[in-house]
Amino acid sequence: MHPVNPLVVFPRSYSVGAALVAVMLWSVAPLLADYARATPPLQLTALTLLAGALATLPLSRRVNVATCGRVWQLSIWLGIPLLIIGAVSTYFIGMRLAPAAEAALITYTWPVLFVLLSQWSRFGRLRIGGLVGALIAFSGAALLLIPQASGGGGDTALTGYALALLAACCWALYSWLSQVAPVPLTPLLPRLLLIACVIAAAASALLEGHIALPSSEAVLTGMALGLGPYGIAMVAWDKALRWGHTSLVGSLAYGVPILAALLLVVAGMSTLDWRLPVAGALVVIGCLKASR
Repeated sequence: MHPVNPLVVFPRSYSVGAALVAVMLWSVAPLLADYARATPPLQLTALTLLAGALATLPLSRRVNVATCGRVWQLSIWLGIPLLIIGAVSTYFIGMRLAPAAEAALITYTWPVLFVLLSQWSRFGRLRIGGLVGALIAFSGAALLLIPQASGGGGDTALTGYALALLAACCWALYSWLSQVAPVPLTPLLPRLLLIACVIAAAASALLEGHIALPSSEAVLTGMALGLGPYGIAMVAWDKALRWGHTSLVGSLAYGVPILAALLLVVAGMSTLDWRLPVAGALVVIGCLKASR
């Protein structure tokens, strides 16, 4: 990892606190996204990223990215915005095509993918514990697919689950790049989110054909998502990765699917059956096994 300042040693409580802030904000993301089902997903993505850019604007400062080399420059200015768009938009679309709680649970398998990426980049190989943990976690996600595969009308839900898994891959890659980038990404986050917002708005105009102003409900939901889960939470997560140990910080994110699913059930937006808690437990156990 690349600490913000190699001369400063941050207490472990700093990284834990930052990670917990991110976890709590990410837990409410499915609930907020479900409130905005009537809004076109790419338009909602653009609004969310614009609010996130404004929320993180006070953290912006000059970072000399030119010293990173061409590959890293391209990864930072284009790769990361595309990963952000992919993570947010596929998450929104997946939650509309599949049951919200189940899609959210599949998306939050990203910590185990992040752990595997970190192991591969650090050791040049995957450890047995990481692979076993990944199998346990994804067996929990697969448990959610059994009724969809055997019942009628499951094609749409399976597409939603696939998009939720794609969102997980995007978040894992984003977290890994945040960890290994030669410069801190937090000061660049407002510009990165703004670049992603412009691309998402152009994609919305091209693919969704919605040039009109968004509704007040869409604006409010986008602001809430941008300020919290995709604004402050992303900054807190970046700080947690740079201040703390990868396994410790990553393990705190494993509570997100449980909290998110619980909020959706309490709000009456998802129905609780035996599959959801069992799948959630398998995802958490698998992530913990991988991180060890």
